[in-house]
Amino acid sequence: MLKPIDNATREVKSLNGLWRFLPDGPGVNQPWTGPLPGKLECPVPSSYNDLFVPSLRDHVGTVWYQRMVTIPSRWEDQRVFLRFDAATHEGSVYVNDRLVTRHVGGYTPFEADLTPLVSPGDEVRLTVGVSNILSNETIPPGRLVTDDLGKTQLRYWHDFFNYSGLARAVYLCSSPMTRVDDISVVTDIAGSTGSVRYDIATVGPAGKAVIDLIDEAGMTVGSSETLPAGTINVPDATLWQPGAAYLYTFRVRLYHTSRLVDEYSLRIGIRTITISGMQILINDRPFYFTGFGKHEDTPVKGKGHDDAWMVHDFELMKWTGANSFRTSHYPYAEEVLDYADRHGVVVIDETPAVGLNLNIGGGIFGSGKNVTFGPDFANDRTRQNHENAIRELVNRDKNHPSVVMWCITNEPDSGEAGARAYFEPLVHLTRQLDTTRPVTYTNLQMVPPEQERIADLFDVIGLNRYRGWYEETGDLATAEIRLEKELQRWQTIFGKPLLMLEYGADTVTGLRSIHQLPWSEDFQSSFYEMYHKVFDRIEAIQGEQVWNFADFGTGPGIFRVDGNRKGVFSRDRRPKTAAYTLRSRWIQKGNNKNA
Repeated sequence: MLKPIDNATREVKSLNGLWRFLPDGPGVNQPWTGPLPGKLECPVPSSYNDLFVPSLRDHVGTVWYQRMVTIPSRWEDQRVFLRFDAATHEGSVYVNDRLVTRHVGGYTPFEADLTPLVSPGDEVRLTVGVSNILSNETIPPGRLVTDDLGKTQLRYWHDFFNYSGLARAVYLCSSPMTRVDDISVVTDIAGSTGSVRYDIATVGPAGKAVIDLIDEAGMTVGSSETLPAGTINVPDATLWQPGAAYLYTFRVRLYHTSRLVDEYSLRIGIRTITISGMQILINDRPFYFTGFGKHEDTPVKGKGHDDAWMVHDFELMKWTGANSFRTSHYPYAEEVLDYADRHGVVVIDETPAVGLNLNIGGGIFGSGKNVTFGPDFANDRTRQNHENAIRELVNRDKNHPSVVMWCITNEPDSGEAGARAYFEPLVHLTRQLDTTRPVTYTNLQMVPPEQERIADLFDVIGLNRYRGWYEETGDLATAEIRLEKELQRWQTIFGKPLLMLEYGADTVTGLRSIHQLPWSEDFQSSFYEMYHKVFDRIEAIQGEQVWNFADFGTGPGIFRVDGNRKGVFSRDRRPKTAAYTLRSRWIQKGNNKNA
């Protein structure tokens, strides 16, 4: 699905701003058939949960958004459609009294074709219902329970707050009837020559196509008129490099006789990503990941996308010397990937498949007594939704040079007997959709390499480890010994690149101690220093991404003090002592472990 753009043949009209708003409840009946009652207004994009008084943090079910929309009179003979960058977790879209689309999956875009329903100049009522309900068949999973007062509550297995609503942009768009419908680009390098292999899907009777590749100086460096697929070679190509982004413009023009009927441009980078033994190579050079697991999480807006917060987060990551991050635990807003493309930041792109583990609570403890992969929880329908999440992720992000790896799940019960039958077809699907990027996952601490059932399926093994925090709490000397022994076993048994994709300790900002006191800023820094010493002794370790970039919101719990405090920045982005510890290491290390 191509991102909407504004150009000579296409137009995008933002529908961001304040919408009328109504939580579902008793007496709310078919609210799309007329104006929403009440005076509530909700900003789009934003999560709704923390905005209102009284609070909607505990709301379970649907909320309703509504606004009037005018179809521009100049949109004659155009396809007219709505684009939602996300609706968390299920969106139902009504135009006037008619349901036009429904989409399940809270972090990927969807469209609603309005062409047969509207005419230029029409004013229509747009109503959107967004449900936050999760089940054992959704990605991520959850379940509904009823408390002693008869109130419905939502329980889930992921350790971040279930922020919901229209947290990303909404657009009204037009495009020609004859148009570019999709573009897939794969790049390669041979010596100093770059190649751009493309596949273009079109709709309608285009008579001629002109495909140009344009460099950053505005010069055309290669062209083609071949549809649907072809290759453009670029002598002396400038490569997209970590920390040194270079983007070409891939432009497609469709003509009917000599008249331009559609044009679409996207920014691409020429680069390769390969695995060689226990190394990860970008452009045939070893790359060592430094950076963070993150969350889309800010005060008040929750997961609502905000360009100011985004830029500030990237600036802070640059200040620490980080070269990468993981989109834990769901696909982030596409604006984030666009920014990473432009600034040379490397991304591990993750599906929302977190919580596929009935033996873990809030990312902490496990009992090993419940069956996750079976008819009562992660079943065939769950896997079908997981497949769809992978398809939508790859389809949206396949052309981003910053995305170098797909992560298809976080902390599943990968030692359980049914895990392999569940995940093997998902790994195969991911490779079918994209043959150019490695596939990874993250292994939970409670599943050691001897009990692991799926690691051999993946190109790269991601590990989440909290020795010294959840285990060997406060005893960093013992934790160091046990961590190193375990990593050596992973290296020996599997012989694959290892990425430490989570490691961290909760820290209360301002708590200081000369003792090894858990929750203090000093302990957090010592924790990281211990891990880094171990990493430098393990050949297979090809990267370190701290958990977490910043403190973030969670549901209530005795292990969470106003959220998860493992951030090296506070939730409002003030640095803890550990941020300086990371900065010292990562700036010296640069992009290469051996630099």
